[in-house]
Amino acid sequence: MSQDRPNPDPTPTPTLGESEPDFDAFIDRTLEAAVVELDPLAKQYRERITDPRRPLQSIAHHHAALLCIDMQYLDAARGIGVFAPGRPQAAPPEAQNYYFERLERVVLPNVAALQATFRANGQELIHTRIQSLTRDGRDRSAGHKRLDLHAAPGSKAAEFLPEVAPRGDEIVINKTASGMFTSTNARYVLSNLGVTALYVVGVYTNECVSTTVRDACDLGFDVTLIEDACATVSRRLQRNTITVLRDRYARVMTTAEVLEEVRGVTAAAPVNPQAGRSQPQ
Repeated sequence: MSQDRPNPDPTPTPTLGESEPDFDAFIDRTLEAAVVELDPLAKQYRERITDPRRPLQSIAHHHAALLCIDMQYLDAARGIGVFAPGRPQAAPPEAQNYYFERLERVVLPNVAALQATFRANGQELIHTRIQSLTRDGRDRSAGHKRLDLHAAPGSKAAEFLPEVAPRGDEIVINKTASGMFTSTNARYVLSNLGVTALYVVGVYTNECVSTTVRDACDLGFDVTLIEDACATVSRRLQRNTITVLRDRYARVMTTAEVLEEVRGVTAAAPVNPQAGRSQPQ
């Protein structure tokens, strides 16, 4: 005779938290808007993470570098690469118009001015770009494969835009992921160069730029994000990303402010073009 087995207790229905609209309504009723919107930790982060004295010291000792991210035909030129006509993954025309107007009217002139100043003051320039090791791109990250994002060696998509291209012996680091550090030997290279402070420009602000800024901060670099020298495909994404990174992972400055900073720190010292390539003492 088989024994009757009791039926297991039915799984209880979990109790969920309030919906976001309900929670927002509760907060609006009970707390002052000024308190809710303020960042209560900003001062601590400014003092401990984004203290400006450290990058100024790096500039003075030629241990700073301008990091130019993905300023190439693949993702920063009209009608080619990810913006090629008929490409299914391309941004709609309205978004492209915003992006390219920002690039051409704001970002490219500012990046060129920053590059000229860093070169004139003997600071290092590092250029990253999206480029695979293989012609067929089989070494790309899974994300780039899913996005059909590919710049083969020697392709037009892999070329830098001429107005902000590397010069002379400047270092180029190729990558096949959003972050520079996760897919390259960039940390090793920067360590060998003695670089301790990074001034970051490039595209897209909310993707490759943001990922690299966060990783650089976590790795101990003093990071300055130059907000009018980077761009992405919508104003909302641009502003939101800057807000999130400001005083958490990077100082956020304008091109004019950085130019004044670099020139001011190095004005009293003779410029040694090789200084940025030496190890810190």
